[in-house]
Amino acid sequence: MTEHIAAPRHEEGGAFCVAALYHFARFSRFESFQEPLETLCKSHGVKGTLLIAHEGINGTIAGTDSAIATVLAFIRSQPEFSNLEHKESRASRMPFLRMKVRLKKEIVTMGVEDIDPNEIVGTYVDPKDWNELISDPETIVIDTRNDYETAIGLFRGAVDPNTKTFREFPDWVKNNPGLHNKPKIAMYCTGGIRCEKATAFMKQQGFEDVYHLKGGILKYLEQVPEEESLWDGACFVFDERVSVTHGLKEGNHKLCHACRNPITAEEVTHPHYEEGVSCSHCYESRTEADRDRYRQRQLQIALAKKRGDKHIGG
Repeated sequence: MTEHIAAPRHEEGGAFCVAALYHFARFSRFESFQEPLETLCKSHGVKGTLLIAHEGINGTIAGTDSAIATVLAFIRSQPEFSNLEHKESRASRMPFLRMKVRLKKEIVTMGVEDIDPNEIVGTYVDPKDWNELISDPETIVIDTRNDYETAIGLFRGAVDPNTKTFREFPDWVKNNPGLHNKPKIAMYCTGGIRCEKATAFMKQQGFEDVYHLKGGILKYLEQVPEEESLWDGACFVFDERVSVTHGLKEGNHKLCHACRNPITAEEVTHPHYEEGVSCSHCYESRTEADRDRYRQRQLQIALAKKRGDKHIGG
């Protein structure tokens, strides 16, 4: 068995290593893999969420450098995941509350039964070549993420489908015949996994020249210098950091715990913002009873913090 445990590197930018990973593979024994994987993570103080299904693995975890290296080595020791790639960033504090390994029907839910990225997928484009592709007037650039993610950052000139969930993406494509007006389709997402399925779907729908950003926005922000970047804004991440910027530095966004939308420093000053209770995105869609319930939750979070405990809802 090949060992993949690397020596811990200098912890510049934060004490915790955050590893985003996914790999599509035919993984029929995924149910029996849940317990040993979760046990290993917990025994090394690793937290986050990993999804496993018959089609592979997906998720983000955080811990010390040595702990993350150990978990990644264990995953890669499985024949199905020997070629697993991951992306690393830093966090100044543990960005997850607990460790979960969940069994799923899909590792990223599109809801289209016959899509298999192992069989058909778009052409990968390295971050260094991405600017040239999306600057080509013959290219349509599509963001495959959801509306709360695109609200805080996009590639320049990208089409935003304004989807609430990834399940809406196939219908959005079918309802937009104008996508056929240009020969090239370039797609991107946070870490690359949604694009695996999105490009496979586009190929299935008859689009020929379909491309996707290898490693997603995270790899682009890591590798492309800010002065050369065509990325505007911040990138939403699914942990307590909320967002990252160029160089994968922690962003300045907070998360509204009532609606899970990212909010800016300016939005924090809005009259409708109340920590843990409401923000300008959700105030009109929630009742006063909802807000009373959220206030009680926020009170429990504050009491737990005062005791030195971590409340799961916080």
